[in-house]
Amino acid sequence: MKKFIPIVCLSILALAISKAQDPAKVDPAHYKVIFNNSQVRILDVRQKPGDKAPMHSHPNHVVYALTGETLKFTLPDGKTNTVTFSAGQATWRNAETHTVENVGQE
Repeated sequence: MKKFIPIVCLSILALAISKAQDPAKVDPAHYKVIFNNSQVRILDVRQKPGDKAPMHSHPNHVVYALTGETLKFTLPDGKTNTVTFSAGQATWRNAETHTVENVGQE
C-alpha cells in the first residue's frame, strides 16, 4: 500500500501537468523555449507595451527581467495583480495559471 500512494501522486501530477496550457504552445509569438531538459526549462518572453498573452500555466519558476517592466496578471477567477520588475531583477513565482499583459512602457 505504501508503494501505491507515490504512484497515485505521480499520476495525479502528470495529469495536472498535461492539462496545463504551455505558454510556448498557446502564445508562440511571445514565448520561445531556448533551453529544455528534464531539470529545467528556460523561456524567452518578449512583450511590447499593450501585448497580452492568453491564459496559460507555469510550474514553480524564476522570472529574470532583462528590462524594467510592469505586468498585470489575471488569474482564472478574475483576480488581478500588477507587478513591476526592475532590469536585472530575479523573482521566484509559485506555480500558476494566468494571463499576462504588459501595462508598462518597455
